[in-house]
Amino acid sequence: MVSIVIPTLNSERTLDECLRAIRAQNLPRGNYEIVIADAGSTDGTLEIARTHGVERIVENPLKTGEAGKTAGIRAARGDLIALVDSDNILPDAEWLARMTAPFADPRIVASEPLAYTVRRGDPALTRYFALLGMNDPLCLFTRNYDRYSAITGRWTGLPVAQTDKGDYLEVALTEETLPTIGANGFIFRRSLLEHVEWEPYFFDIDVVHQAVRAGFRHVAKVKTGIVHLYCAQLGAFAAKQRRRIRDYLYFAGERQRTYPWARQRRMGIATFVLSTLLLLPIIGQAVIGCLRRPDVAWLYHVPVCWITLWTYGTATLRKLLGLRQAPVARERWQAGSK
Repeated sequence: MVSIVIPTLNSERTLDECLRAIRAQNLPRGNYEIVIADAGSTDGTLEIARTHGVERIVENPLKTGEAGKTAGIRAARGDLIALVDSDNILPDAEWLARMTAPFADPRIVASEPLAYTVRRGDPALTRYFALLGMNDPLCLFTRNYDRYSAITGRWTGLPVAQTDKGDYLEVALTEETLPTIGANGFIFRRSLLEHVEWEPYFFDIDVVHQAVRAGFRHVAKVKTGIVHLYCAQLGAFAAKQRRRIRDYLYFAGERQRTYPWARQRRMGIATFVLSTLLLLPIIGQAVIGCLRRPDVAWLYHVPVCWITLWTYGTATLRKLLGLRQAPVARERWQAGSK
């Protein structure tokens, strides 16, 4: 059985489409279950979940998405755990079958879609992130990303060993070549939990790092996609970037993060800063992306890079000044906010 774990918090804008796509899978219901871990939604999230007959709804008192994954996994019964966010949409009815097929090979411990699915009807900013292949443009410069990017023509910039198996790439990970794998349609064997730290917060990239360190290295990058309704407006993106960096700095200070970010290429970070300030390099990137995958959404590349530079720069300055770090409050969070 596959347990599909979905953390929610005021997710009514995207959850209905998310659950419809899951229920449309060409698999008997007995082959999978849906577990909702809710952080105290005050909108129609729980009503939508009940309408779709989800098998289990559990509470997530710690509020964050990482804590929600932990709460959902605790309640899950499947041998395979699929991490699907409330703003993820499975692109077709064969998705779950294709994503679980690689597990016939006992060496495969996890699978993940190779790309983000681009839908013409989605907002331009949503299409931009799908075309970019990542939710943070800094990853483009450090070469640390895990979905196909129209700018580079690759699914990662790291020298990862991979073998084409037809429907998927068999990837052999190492601690030195470890893309930010672990979210938005990531599926893994439940047995991995015996070798990693995943409570009370399931930090996906840290869990994968610990699994690789424990010797579980083989992952399938399946030749399919997944929709990620990440952001529709720049204001929502700025808010998510603030949440990302503040949460990371807080939990890293609490020694709850293990992914080796210190190995990030300093030259890549410096290049990002310089390229964003000079403008022409990131304009050139947008042009390359547009030539490969024409879309007006590429116009967002410049403002997204600038927002990222400002957000990360001010957060780093606060850290250097010794100011208190704290995670962003979730009380008014709205998933898929526009």
